[in-house]
Amino acid sequence: MAMGMSKNAATEWRNFWLLPFAAALGYSTSVIHVYSMGFFIEPLQQAFGWSRGQISFGLTIASFISAIFCVPVGILVDRIGPRRVGLIGVLLMSGAFALLGTMTGTTANWVALWVIVALGTLWVQATVWTSAVASRFEASRGLAFAITLSGAALSAAVAPVLAAWLIGGYGWRTAFVAMGGIWAALVFPFLLLCFRGAHDGGASRHATTTSPVKVLKGVTLWQGLRSPTLYKLLLASGLFSFTAIGAVVHFVPILTDSGATPLAAAGVAALVGVFSIFGRLGTGFLLDRFPGHIVGALAFMLPIVSALLLLFDGANPLSQAVAAAALGLTVGSEVDVIAFLAAKHFGLRSFGALYGALVMALSLGTAFGPLAAGTVFDRFDSYAPFLMLAIVLMGVSATALLSLGAAPETLETAAPSR
Repeated sequence: MAMGMSKNAATEWRNFWLLPFAAALGYSTSVIHVYSMGFFIEPLQQAFGWSRGQISFGLTIASFISAIFCVPVGILVDRIGPRRVGLIGVLLMSGAFALLGTMTGTTANWVALWVIVALGTLWVQATVWTSAVASRFEASRGLAFAITLSGAALSAAVAPVLAAWLIGGYGWRTAFVAMGGIWAALVFPFLLLCFRGAHDGGASRHATTTSPVKVLKGVTLWQGLRSPTLYKLLLASGLFSFTAIGAVVHFVPILTDSGATPLAAAGVAALVGVFSIFGRLGTGFLLDRFPGHIVGALAFMLPIVSALLLLFDGANPLSQAVAAAALGLTVGSEVDVIAFLAAKHFGLRSFGALYGALVMALSLGTAFGPLAAGTVFDRFDSYAPFLMLAIVLMGVSATALLSLGAAPETLETAAPSR
């Protein structure tokens, strides 16, 4: 059995090895605003006199609107395939991010720009990229997902450093425009050549053989919506992103409030991205070998370590680095875990729609986590209450995953049809 799985995995990688890397670049576009926003907070405060809560509200707008339409986008991916959705999405999202450089300081303008960002993120959500990869990989799906979703780690590692450099050298307006342009120029051509799932039809440009169209098995959308498993995954997803993304967006201000210089804070924050790469690849390796619900529960407990270190030893550079590493490992695993468990428990027949619901929960957490962290700081002049809340919520999230139990063995991709 193990040898058969090994042969199947080798065949998948031989035929479609570039697909996860192309998908990773596409997915990186979806979170450039999340991982770079911390560096724009102080310049925007100085330019417009806004509070941190007001600035974070922009991300709330984008994530909330995106969450509303996650399921319809998932259904669209199921019907027309991820290729067209992803190609359009990269251009829309890059352009929307660049438009943030035109803000005027009025509330109406701020809201309008983030609504445009929300429309861009819809087309580059994780559902698009994981749907294509899941359709090509089965025996090695955990590792393929890990590489795909390392796109977020790429953003987490590159966006803070790039934003800090551009803001310091050219100002925040130019930084928004330049980052959007750079991402589009690097990502779109590679997707055009290498991104194609089984849903999209035609031969993959990078496949060494022509692959027959697969019949995708699994539960119907209605069956998935009636499953308790879906709601456990929704709870785990929402609480995780509320907590972890709230911490990531405000990580730089948390460090500078503890005495770190902006440059030192940027270096420590970059560790989140670096370790998220290890988190994704390590999680993918573990998911292919151990029960997914156990791997996920352990990964989801890591932000507790970060919160405790920042609460009780936050001025210590070593503790800051360890907190960043632990946070990076977990934000490098969360989407992988949720996508893997969704495919295992529901199959691929309605994967786009059901995983879209889970992305909705992730997006809602992303919408309100940074807002909550910023509001807590504005109210208490400290992030400590948010960090204490994070410890409780991550415990609940990990428990929800652990309660899933083992996934059924009958929902894999059907044999190819000719």
